[in-house]
Amino acid sequence: MIFVGIDVAKDTHYAAVSDDSGAVLVKPFAFQNNAEGFCLLLKKLSEFDRSKLLIGLESTGIYSENLICFLYESGFRLAVINPIQTATLRKTAIRKTKTDKVDTMLIIKSLMVNSYRLYSQRDADSLKLRTLCRFRQNLKKSKARMKIQLAEYVNLVFPEFGKFFKSGIHIAASYALLKKYSSPKEIAALRTSTLCTLLSKASHGRFGKDTAEALKSLALSSVGVKNPYISIQIAQTIAQIELLEQQIKDLNSAIEEAMESINSVLMTVPGIGAVNAACILGEIGDIKRFSKPCKLLAYAGLDPTVRQSGQFTAKSTRMSKRGSALLRFALINSAWQLTLNDTTFKAYYDLKRSQGLNHYGALGHVAHKLTRVIFKLLTSDTPFNPAKLVA
Repeated sequence: MIFVGIDVAKDTHYAAVSDDSGAVLVKPFAFQNNAEGFCLLLKKLSEFDRSKLLIGLESTGIYSENLICFLYESGFRLAVINPIQTATLRKTAIRKTKTDKVDTMLIIKSLMVNSYRLYSQRDADSLKLRTLCRFRQNLKKSKARMKIQLAEYVNLVFPEFGKFFKSGIHIAASYALLKKYSSPKEIAALRTSTLCTLLSKASHGRFGKDTAEALKSLALSSVGVKNPYISIQIAQTIAQIELLEQQIKDLNSAIEEAMESINSVLMTVPGIGAVNAACILGEIGDIKRFSKPCKLLAYAGLDPTVRQSGQFTAKSTRMSKRGSALLRFALINSAWQLTLNDTTFKAYYDLKRSQGLNHYGALGHVAHKLTRVIFKLLTSDTPFNPAKLVA
């Protein structure tokens, strides 16, 4: 076996080659993160039998993703290792030296002494889903921040407006009005018929003349600040929210197409839609990374924290929340949907509620159960069968 260690960086990577006896066949060399650098790497590796090569590199987020995809698509065997493994090996050295050249040899040593798992097609598919889902999650967070800002701006210029609609300000009728007329003065000056038409069209007939008259009356007595510049901020913030909503909608369509091509068994679970399934698969990667369900639970941060000292052991603990936040969110969200679509999970949720747990406490237990079911489905690659569930 011939081992290749690659230390990944933003602009310049380092690689070295060694055989299984530890003899260095190619001393550490640098290559750039571009086409010329990748060609140099291929040229160095072309001297060896590809079937005997094993390339190892650390999982370093976005800096390693393009190199991983390039090498995998080029037909090389890859092992993506945890940086903790090389850090542990570095501590065993007397001088604890850390340089890019030294790290390439540590990666090779890690391949020799530690167990590893080969990068698979499932990992490649999961990488694409993870990138897509995390970007979608970032957009949702941005949208939430924009909504908070919008509420603050409206509260300044028209504080009474926030409670006028029972559903709040984040509805189509509210947005349609505020984009054109964001100050009480402008709304009060509108003809009742004009305001009625605008609200009726945006709400599909839900709001009519009575709503328009009540809103005009409220605008006349408003105590909001008279600042025209805040009105500009309101209009532009709504435009940003609508843009983000459209982008999220487009991403949902892309995720649904991706899930159709993957045809995962997760889609057979009632209540797990394409988006949640994509988030789960993208964050898990290859299920073979986890030898037991408890390890998957720990990766999702759904495992309970342990509080013990001497003879004291806490009777109740919270979930650790150490791990993939997106995976935990998708599992809990799916767990709630499952309680609405499956009698066994609904019975389990009701049981936990009857034991005194609040909604989220009971939902955590349901997510715990769902994670074990997902582990079984993915490891056996079998569709969901409600008849095999144990309450």
